[in-house]
Amino acid sequence: MRLRGGLPLVVFLVLLVAVPIFEVWLLLQVADRIGALLTLGILVVEAVLGGWLMRREGGRAWTALTDAFATGKVPSGELADAALVLVGGLLLMLPGFATDIVGFLFLLPMTRPAARKLVAFFIARRLNRLGVPTPAAGRGDVIEGETVPDPAPGPQGPTVIRGEVSDR
Repeated sequence: MRLRGGLPLVVFLVLLVAVPIFEVWLLLQVADRIGALLTLGILVVEAVLGGWLMRREGGRAWTALTDAFATGKVPSGELADAALVLVGGLLLMLPGFATDIVGFLFLLPMTRPAARKLVAFFIARRLNRLGVPTPAAGRGDVIEGETVPDPAPGPQGPTVIRGEVSDR
């Protein structure tokens, strides 16, 4: 039997089994060093802090997303931030220290840009392997257009419009 998803599906399935096993091992190690009650207390504080942070940052991400839509801007960064806040909050709801660290990296405003770049790097790499062209692949931005002949050139010849293309 062959898996349809290939390597990404296999990696996902391995992580689905390995991460909980690692989290239980890590929790047992921490509880052995500092005690079970203190370990449980830290997990509760992390969960409460993560819930508060997810609510605050989720509200900010939602406001930025709606503002981008209202101004007609393409909300790529805002969508990425909203997705990172959602995944970070989900990771904080799972009991364990390793998932909490990753969740906080996705939720904190000062670490989210680095997380966004890291996720974008892996997505671009995967798209390149699939043969999907991306601007990072060295092809550059393509601006489609057409040339239309001037129906009535002026006395000086055809009309020439000079200018610059800006990404703003």
